[in-house]
Amino acid sequence: MSDEKAFRKTGAPAASKPANTPATPDSDFMMLEPREQLRQLIAHEMDGKAFCELAAVTFDHRGASMVGHILLDTLEEQGYSVDDFDAVGALTAAAVPLVCAMIQAAASRGENLDGFVMDFVYPSIKGPSIKGKRVILLDSWLSEKSYVQTSSLVTLRNGNELSLDFGVVEHEGATVVAIASLIGGVDMTDPTIKVINPVNGEEHELPFVEIFHESELR
Repeated sequence: MSDEKAFRKTGAPAASKPANTPATPDSDFMMLEPREQLRQLIAHEMDGKAFCELAAVTFDHRGASMVGHILLDTLEEQGYSVDDFDAVGALTAAAVPLVCAMIQAAASRGENLDGFVMDFVYPSIKGPSIKGKRVILLDSWLSEKSYVQTSSLVTLRNGNELSLDFGVVEHEGATVVAIASLIGGVDMTDPTIKVINPVNGEEHELPFVEIFHESELR
């Protein structure tokens, strides 16, 4: 059997299009800057919803291909280049595609970046060791309403789930550099998030980097 018959070629044959063919909504979208493309995808998904995990954006072929680069670029604009952290961690399942996207985006730039996921069955992480590493914690949407997860006993006792995340990461021997999210709802000039280590009670204020504020998307 010839190679041509054994393997189906990927992609569709290029179709010729008359020069005077009007622009389609997709072609208009592709003319936008990547950040504006992502803003439109997120705003469409948020429409009419008080809160969502943005899976329809982060698993969309358009969103998935750009979100890692936009996260890296925004972090760098805020003073955190890829040389300032060694790994990114998903706070929730909604952030797993963000971690994967950042790993791939960094690799395309010739940079090494590891990823991990928080594990709440037994407080730990899933992924390569983060001992001695500087990490950034990620989520898709973080605002005041998403801080309190009342299903968690640890949360009820200690304030918010991010405190548990912080304690787990420190226990693994890593340092949290910042927390980042696609959508943020913290109304501050220099956004920070206060966490309390549930083991030793120490308080820390962590920089919070938001790609978009909720007000940009409503």
